[in-house]
Amino acid sequence: DRRPGPRAARAPASRGRGGGPGRPLLPLRAAGLAAPRLLRAAHGAPDGGGGGSGRRRFSGALGRTPPAPLPLSSTSPGCAATMASSEEDGTNGGASEAGEEREAAGKRRRRGLLATAWLTFYNIAMTAGWLVLAIAMVRFYMEKGTHKGLYRSIQKTLKFFQTFALLEIQNEESVVLFLVAWTVTEITRYSFYTFSLLDHLPYFVKWARYNFFIILYPVGVAGELLTIYAALPYVKKTGMFSIRLPNKYNVSFDYYYFLLITMASYIPLFPQLYFHMLRQRRKVLHGEVIVEKDD
Repeated sequence: DRRPGPRAARAPASRGRGGGPGRPLLPLRAAGLAAPRLLRAAHGAPDGGGGGSGRRRFSGALGRTPPAPLPLSSTSPGCAATMASSEEDGTNGGASEAGEEREAAGKRRRRGLLATAWLTFYNIAMTAGWLVLAIAMVRFYMEKGTHKGLYRSIQKTLKFFQTFALLEIQNEESVVLFLVAWTVTEITRYSFYTFSLLDHLPYFVKWARYNFFIILYPVGVAGELLTIYAALPYVKKTGMFSIRLPNKYNVSFDYYYFLLITMASYIPLFPQLYFHMLRQRRKVLHGEVIVEKDD
């Protein structure tokens, strides 16, 4: 009877597919295959096969299973400090930034409301002023039956709403041209701005804004140029608004040549304004997409 001695070590045998003895496993391979079973046994999980005797043999060969790490408690000092730091850096910081953004948005909204209120008041006042001027012109013509003396009767009102009246008027006919054009244009324009600010724009006002200018702009420009041209001899003779040398400021200004330059500036500026309005008319009234080309 040959029995192994107490120090003899056998390589644990694996079980075959039928449960019988299979090929002997090397110690390292046996340890590698047995480790998952040992971990399941330590946590109380059922073993997939091999029986309890096999688990006891492998546990004897590998020793005790290392205990599983305990989860970090949320009440521990380190975890509490980490959570507090995270809340201070993230949640509180985000709330502070959101509050600042809301405050800034509120300020912008208040400024927007104030600007809208001021613009609405300004446009209503300008519309009313030009309406008063139009009524005064109609009343003068109905009472006098002529346009002679019209400018002198309305010059105070005109100077309040329009600074063009720096000229000494020499031609009443040209005055009538630009007064009619200005009055209708400004009433239409300021009415358009007022109703747009109030978000209640009647179609007729929009239509008038982008159609009346087709006739009124050329008429107004013609009246302005004729009025300036008629005033040139008077300005040159009297030296109106001109500054001559010598003087203590050592500067000179000739209003006569200033008016000539002003008349010449109409040549490049008026076509740009007029064609811009034509493009806006196609865009607003007809829905055309206008692509502005850079110069």
